[in-house]
Amino acid sequence: MTRPGQHGDAGAAAPRRLCVYAAGIARSARIRRILALGGERVSLGWPRAGDAVGVWGASPHAWRGERVAARSGAPLVRIEDAWLRSLHPGRAGEPPIGLLIDRRGLHFDPAQPSDLEDLLATHPLDDAALLTRARHAVARIRRAHLTKYSAVDPALPAPAPGYVLVIDQTRGDASVRASGADTARFREMLIFAQEEHPGTRILIKTHPETAQGFRPGHFTEADLSDRIAFCDADLSPWALLDGAVGVYTISSQLGFEAILAGHRPRVFGQPFYAGWGLTDDDRPVARRSRRLTRAQLFAGAAILYPVWYDPYRDRRGEIEDAIGALEAEVRAWREDRAGWVARGMRLWKRRPLQRFYGSQRRIRFAEAGADFLAARTGRRVMVWAGRAAEGDNAVRIEDGFLRSRGLGAELVPPASLVADDLGIYYDPGRPSRLEQLIAESAPLPSDAEARARQLIRFLVTNALSKYNLAGEIPRLPPGHRILVPGQVEDDASIRLGSPEMQSNEALLRRTRAENPRAVIVWKPHPDVIAGLRPGAVETPELWADAVVTGDIAALLSQVDEIWTMTSLTGFEALLRGCRVVTLGAPFYAGWGLTRDLGPVPARRLGGPRPTLEGLVHATLIAYPRYLDPLTRRPCPPEIVAERLARGVVAHPGAGNRALSKLQGLLASRAHLWR
Repeated sequence: MTRPGQHGDAGAAAPRRLCVYAAGIARSARIRRILALGGERVSLGWPRAGDAVGVWGASPHAWRGERVAARSGAPLVRIEDAWLRSLHPGRAGEPPIGLLIDRRGLHFDPAQPSDLEDLLATHPLDDAALLTRARHAVARIRRAHLTKYSAVDPALPAPAPGYVLVIDQTRGDASVRASGADTARFREMLIFAQEEHPGTRILIKTHPETAQGFRPGHFTEADLSDRIAFCDADLSPWALLDGAVGVYTISSQLGFEAILAGHRPRVFGQPFYAGWGLTDDDRPVARRSRRLTRAQLFAGAAILYPVWYDPYRDRRGEIEDAIGALEAEVRAWREDRAGWVARGMRLWKRRPLQRFYGSQRRIRFAEAGADFLAARTGRRVMVWAGRAAEGDNAVRIEDGFLRSRGLGAELVPPASLVADDLGIYYDPGRPSRLEQLIAESAPLPSDAEARARQLIRFLVTNALSKYNLAGEIPRLPPGHRILVPGQVEDDASIRLGSPEMQSNEALLRRTRAENPRAVIVWKPHPDVIAGLRPGAVETPELWADAVVTGDIAALLSQVDEIWTMTSLTGFEALLRGCRVVTLGAPFYAGWGLTRDLGPVPARRLGGPRPTLEGLVHATLIAYPRYLDPLTRRPCPPEIVAERLARGVVAHPGAGNRALSKLQGLLASRAHLWR
């Protein structure tokens, strides 16, 4: 259906001309693009017939556009940031990921109805799929600790629970003025909070722009006491709301989030979320008489009303696209803002690592003295997992499971990497972060389960795997087909994860011995075929009925069962409904999803059993980080999967090959001098 004020599908007709008189709108490429996707093409000059005038909310410069609209008779369009905006406030220079485009009024000004108020008052908001999307989106936002400005640290300890939260706003804020509030009104709200909660601690939540020194708030040190304190740390608002016993606000967006967190905030202004039966209103808006559920309020205000932007596909998106983009950006900021010192990294890997982990502070590469440098500069230490020593406390880095089109041994840059602060996924001798995520996935929240199921469907439908190598698969003999994927025999996953069997030939022999009537299909590892790594089987025909190369995803669609030591092919087979037998202890073994003949760690055998969706969510969504090869931005796994399906991938450059040869030469000379 058409959104309020929207001129049909933005792709079906050219956007109308929107005359603006504010430099901030005209100069921002992102804002211009979102407006165009919402049906409004930014332009300068006097409005002609059919044109409109655009202004930024009720900003100090809005009077220019308002005056032109009044004189020309052109309709007025008011623009504001959407509820999820960016990491940092707009004054820090970041563009928004969504806009509120209102052709009727201002969502925060109750003087006249806005498109948002009309939507909340008249839209049925009864579609089951829409309300499910709303509940899922709220759960995902809360779990990722997203808010309007999402540069918050969920790891910071929240105050001891049992306090009343009083929300400050910036002085001169347009929504405060529209609610008829001033400093005296804020102080009155503070008095009510104390009287209605006698003896309870009061926390005044400082606005992010006040905390960062952009604009002052309404409360000062004079308002504090032994019972009242400021809260100006970069705490997650969701963590703050979890510990509150009451929430007081004039018109802050945090009041909206308080509703979503289960509170019934006390509202002293007239924001868009007041008047629908979910708040205690000091000054009710008489024309708002409808009663909404939290899901309905969110569906109208955050799904139907905004124009969300998809930065990866450069098109109008949905709220799920905005959440996915912000999740990726926020995770990179939270994990990388202290900076990294890296060691054990081959030269050709350094540029991809810089792109993944160096966007906040450039990575410092140092072999000797890395720990000292990190301690002196407040950075963390990372090491390539295969080069970590026993007892090494550095964060281990490895390729992710949706990596590329092409092999790492051929210097193809990765689209995903994992950073493990506990161990590494292929070493069952110690817990890993992935193992912990898999254990915690039981039970999996319904929104995460639906997302994992959708990702599985996309991977299987598009025949995607880790390396996505091309190659025809011959017709296989009929019968019960068992695939035996070869591995690199000196690979760490074999050395550490399969102590009782470490040879491809032994694996083939065991598979044939236990399945004498089956059709055994042997697939040697691509690196072994290329002569890059050890693991060749001289006479596989002694045990295998067919020897194949080529596309592993296409092959998996033709077999019934997999026998493997620790190969990732076993995980990829689970996605396609194949039975998997393990003779080592890969990360996906021991959870009740495979038949395990190897030494699986006892710690995996107890507790609730994860589903396939839980395993996939932990392995492909929660554990790795992804980098879009097209925009080079942090991105969710769905974007990398889509790029791999379309062949939009990174390629090794001549510089990478030269660096790899140089490092190999230096390593060989160092060996001669030992």
